[in-house]
Amino acid sequence: MSGIIQLKQVNKTYHGAVDLQVLFDINLSFEAGTCNAITGVSGSGKTTLLNIISTLDCPSHGDVLINGKLVNEMTKNQLARLRNETIGFVFQFHHLLPEFTALENVLMPYLIKRWRPSLDVVRRADELFEMLEITGIKHSLSTRMSGGQQQRTAIARALINTPKIILADEPTGNLDSETTAKICQVFRAINQRYGTTFIIVTHNYLVAEHTDRIIDIKDGRIISDKKKNYG
Repeated sequence: MSGIIQLKQVNKTYHGAVDLQVLFDINLSFEAGTCNAITGVSGSGKTTLLNIISTLDCPSHGDVLINGKLVNEMTKNQLARLRNETIGFVFQFHHLLPEFTALENVLMPYLIKRWRPSLDVVRRADELFEMLEITGIKHSLSTRMSGGQQQRTAIARALINTPKIILADEPTGNLDSETTAKICQVFRAINQRYGTTFIIVTHNYLVAEHTDRIIDIKDGRIISDKKKNYG
């Protein structure tokens, strides 16, 4: 497998009245088609690390490569295109637009550059709703959905452009244990069915246990990097 994401000697410092360094010499490579967790307590630097991987933030020093391309040298437009075409995002809060239906929310990333959805993308949306077991709420507003249904809709939205990478920031933070387990199963099913690379930031080690690899970060440094062998 190839390294779809690579971080080389990545450091991050926030400048202010007092400079604050939050990441120190991070070296990581994520293989295509794997499911990875980044764990750590609040303030450990894991969300900052995810923001740099996602190109929503840039390192103070070091290089980030996605598909072998150095993102440090990309323009804002090139980065926006990369995110829209290559990366899907799932957050702790679903960020669904309340005035639109589940289907309309799911189609939003596709419609950013197009006037109307094609028949193929509508069929893909239907497939995702079926896979995520939320076909029944396809035409419902987000305000009429449960928390689990909202998060599954957000997952479908993240997948609509067939991204190679899904980045998830505490995706089960607001869900009960039963719904959390179901979301973890969905992530694994998507990973195995489509070969999508997952990087999941979580403080919940039960979520991390569903992945192939657990990277533990503390005070901006990697303290553990364990890969599993499922045989």
